[in-house]
Amino acid sequence: MAHATQVRSPAQTAARARPTSIEPSERVQPFRNAEEAWIWTMTALVARRDGARYTANKGKIGRPCDPDDVVRSLDALYRQRRIDLLHARILRIWGERGSAPDPTHAMERADWKLWKEALDRLEWPLRVKGIVA
Repeated sequence: MAHATQVRSPAQTAARARPTSIEPSERVQPFRNAEEAWIWTMTALVARRDGARYTANKGKIGRPCDPDDVVRSLDALYRQRRIDLLHARILRIWGERGSAPDPTHAMERADWKLWKEALDRLEWPLRVKGIVA
């Protein structure tokens, strides 16, 4: 018995390939603020540097981005001259430590000012991308 082959248009093929129901992952959660996103990013980058492999959304809480997405947003601010290398240096140093500078300590006060300026400027681009809630 001969079998007839049905010809489908590209739109019909694409429609069939799409899942009928998309279940939102309850585990994906945006960051509360740019500081939390930055600390997470630096933790992931330090782990990568030390040989760990990053796999998206394999932790306890899934995040709406890769660490590189946060770095790209910071790089865009630098290219727009909204932050300078000193801001990036302070973010790297304190991000590797996993904490913000303490403004109540005299030796950290200048770092805290640059840290706050950089993260205040990073907040909006991350919010627009859905990385920060």
